[in-house]
Amino acid sequence: MGERLPLTPEEFRALADRVVELAAGLLADLPAARAFPETSGAEVSAAFEAPLPEDGLGPAALEALARVVALSRPPGPRFFGYVLGSGEPVAALGDLLASILNQNVTAWRSAPAAVTIERVVVRWLAEAIGCPGFAGTLTGGGSSASLMALAMAREARAPANADGVRPGGVVYASSEVHMSIPRAAAVLGLGHAGVREIPVDDAFRMDVRALERAVETDLAAGRRPIAVVASAGTVSTGSIDPLRAIAEVARHYGLWMHVDGAYGALAALAIPEAFDGLALSDSISLDAHKWLYQPLDCGCLLYRDPRAAQAAFSHTGDYTRSLLEDPVERFAFFEESLELSRRFRAIKPWLSLRYHGVRAYRESIRTDLVLAQRLAAAIDVRPELERLAPVPLSAVCFRHRGNGRQSDVELDRLNQDLLLRVVRRGRVYLSNATVRGRFALRACIVNHRSTEADIDDVVPEVLAAAEG
Repeated sequence: MGERLPLTPEEFRALADRVVELAAGLLADLPAARAFPETSGAEVSAAFEAPLPEDGLGPAALEALARVVALSRPPGPRFFGYVLGSGEPVAALGDLLASILNQNVTAWRSAPAAVTIERVVVRWLAEAIGCPGFAGTLTGGGSSASLMALAMAREARAPANADGVRPGGVVYASSEVHMSIPRAAAVLGLGHAGVREIPVDDAFRMDVRALERAVETDLAAGRRPIAVVASAGTVSTGSIDPLRAIAEVARHYGLWMHVDGAYGALAALAIPEAFDGLALSDSISLDAHKWLYQPLDCGCLLYRDPRAAQAAFSHTGDYTRSLLEDPVERFAFFEESLELSRRFRAIKPWLSLRYHGVRAYRESIRTDLVLAQRLAAAIDVRPELERLAPVPLSAVCFRHRGNGRQSDVELDRLNQDLLLRVVRRGRVYLSNATVRGRFALRACIVNHRSTEADIDDVVPEVLAAAEG
């Protein structure tokens, strides 16, 4: 019987060389590339819609990759939409090797090097944000990390794995909470109604006194407070909740404290003083594919006590029982994680941090913070523009004032149209946010390629689009 999917090492090298050449060309062209391809849904569909091939194309299959690149949004220096890192290339090389190795990073006996490297990376990340001693696991992103964290919280404060969810469980979060939190509550059987939204102050930070009042009200009504979710970088404005004060409330009422740091927690490398109280939490979610610039996907859940993760997720069948005695060799991520099959995500940050060093990342994050303040200052001096929120991290929310006679509803429509025109122009890419009910243009700078010149393009592009 011959090779069923034939490919010699020499043929693989030739194919890989073609892909590397294409990738290197993409990187070389990024400074001048459009922020979004000049294309349409019809064009992209026409490029890739095709019948399933019965017979293989061989090396000709790779010819379509140039079209993939041409019709993709490039990770260039003027992409400021969403909280999405810029895809560090050394990490991408690690991703290639991880796919060839094809390890299932579920237990040491399945992937000894990969499991060990992931545990090292988790320790590095915890130490980097000022939480030494925390354990954890890499995840697909902040949403899955927060889901796991709230599953741990529920099992620690209102056990449900054995007999199901009891009614009345409550999770507290600010009105600026990321949508992943109510989604997690729904999945966990607490329901959207089980998330109590707490008002925020003028800087979009959770009102701690309002949190205390909400907990007292629920206790008096016979409900069961389970957890409080604090934000270390809200998705719209980058606001950081008063973590230490929230931790004191959590300790007083016996709440699990989870910090959603998917966007901002890694900024603790650069400005640790802004995250006072982070180490008092029970769990923290963060995304290395945001402010550590890693290729997707590379999220992380950190937790203070691995026993809480084991209580939530350990349900081992006999076929997965370890026969090993050594504590390192017995380790299994599936005993502390929702996932069973798991990618070798850790090779990306491990290789990238070894190559560049953590100092380079710290300085790059600091640069992003400075660039955000530069953009805020440029907006503030333009009478046509209005900034809608402070800039504690790197998200800058603003809008065009229009002719000065429009209502807020009319300004919302004006700025929606303006955002579409900015993106179509292709010079810079912005996204949108809702700030106190108003539509905002939003630039989020988590991009290691961005320069002062790239930032200085934003305001002129918005004003030119407004005139067009």
